[in-house]
Amino acid sequence: MFSLQEPPLFTRLKKAQRVLVAGAGGGFDVYAGLPLALSLMDDGKDVHLANLSFSSLYGLPSDSWLETDVAAVTPDTPSRDDYFPEGALARWLDAHGLPSTVYAFPKLGVQPLREAYQYLADRLGLDAIVLVDGGTDILMRGDESGLGTPEEDMASLAAVHGLDVPEKIVVCLGFGVDAYHGVNHTDVLENLAALADDGSYLGALSIPRDSREALLYLDAVEHARAATPSYPSIVNGSIAAAVRGQFGDVHFTSRTRGSELFINPLMAMYFAVDLDGLARRSLYLDRLEGTRVIRQISSVIASFRDGIRPRPPRQYPH
Repeated sequence: MFSLQEPPLFTRLKKAQRVLVAGAGGGFDVYAGLPLALSLMDDGKDVHLANLSFSSLYGLPSDSWLETDVAAVTPDTPSRDDYFPEGALARWLDAHGLPSTVYAFPKLGVQPLREAYQYLADRLGLDAIVLVDGGTDILMRGDESGLGTPEEDMASLAAVHGLDVPEKIVVCLGFGVDAYHGVNHTDVLENLAALADDGSYLGALSIPRDSREALLYLDAVEHARAATPSYPSIVNGSIAAAVRGQFGDVHFTSRTRGSELFINPLMAMYFAVDLDGLARRSLYLDRLEGTRVIRQISSVIASFRDGIRPRPPRQYPH
């Protein structure tokens, strides 16, 4: 039973003791899970962080690999890649006296990624997995006018959907940032309404600006920007600006030069859904089952899109 006095996301995780908070879409997605992870840690839970990585993980030392496709990144893990969000996060966690291992998966198809998640679930004794999307394109079912950048999100969603773990949840942070990649956010709202209709929507909650979670998150994002000056996270930079209360066309990196941003309070809200419910509403997720490499997922999605007529884009009416 849910109550207005407690967000359904936390109600669902109340009995969980060992939780994996994992970035679904790669890059800096794991940072979007940091406020939630910190809150769960404060609640006494054993929380672990993981990420589908865009870095050159195969250049890591051999002792970093726990299994074929599971690397344990620590504050001391060296990398040949200047772009290494998992390493930056591990160092930030260590500097704040927090558990500092960040697990990293290479960009994989569904079958090997599921095996990697299963290995971690067994090793850590997980009773909950929370996939985190920086943005909302993981909520696209496939017939929208634009899907954003779905490959990594869908690989993660399909991989975890096939696991037998008591609690599986998806959270999105950064409503609006995917407009740059063609997502129509009226479609996002329509999809959330459909998930609410079948009982899979777990509500939304804001990250309070003056909370401990917000202050640490803002510090982590700034630390990451300093650690990766040539490629700072636009998504988390936008979320951080929204958490601080900024609004409108606020730029924090030259990477957004020439585009008009719309920083607003919705970007600082978690939208939570039941993972299996979300997976069931996808129109093509089952077609990804046999994939082993990420380019196969791209091909499957392109083939699916060639055979449908997408929903026409609609402007938000008010």
